[in-house]
Amino acid sequence: MRHLKKGRKLGRNPSHQRALLKNLIIAILKTETDDIEGSENVAKNPGRIITTLPKAKEVRPLLEKCVTIAKKAQIHLQAAKEIEVVAERGTDEWRKWRNSELWQKWNHTIAPALAARRRLLKIIGDKDAVRILFDIVAPRFEDRNGGYTRILRLFAKRIGDAGQRAILEFVGKNNRTRTKVKRVKIE
Repeated sequence: MRHLKKGRKLGRNPSHQRALLKNLIIAILKTETDDIEGSENVAKNPGRIITTLPKAKEVRPLLEKCVTIAKKAQIHLQAAKEIEVVAERGTDEWRKWRNSELWQKWNHTIAPALAARRRLLKIIGDKDAVRILFDIVAPRFEDRNGGYTRILRLFAKRIGDAGQRAILEFVGKNNRTRTKVKRVKIE
């Protein structure tokens, strides 16, 4: 019996399960790099990966947790940006700001965002993915209270083992909109 053993095994040992979930999160975040110029990754559909249904169902809560952590840090990043000095690092103006009380205030303001970034780095394990999460994905969902991803089942089964495939994607970019159909009365 599997009392108090939540989650799917996915045919792997625990360390392999964690590595699989991290890699799926990294994969979906790295598809978002199309928005950044000069990126070598060019995804056909940004913010979308195709995987098996059990893997998608298992990675979704972890991905949503990561987006929530990054989204909560956005408030602190914006507050710190208002206090931050524009001068280049190492200049006299920057040194003056660095030794002032304004720097202390900036440091206290940005500390929760830095802690959130380090927490996500521990969960995901990839600096580029964390940067994409903070710079691109989290600002997109600032006005949304959860439900950042969706799972769509694909009809075609996977060749080889007939595994049920699914699309895991961020909501918002690939939304389908309903168009109103004008009804005509027949007399």
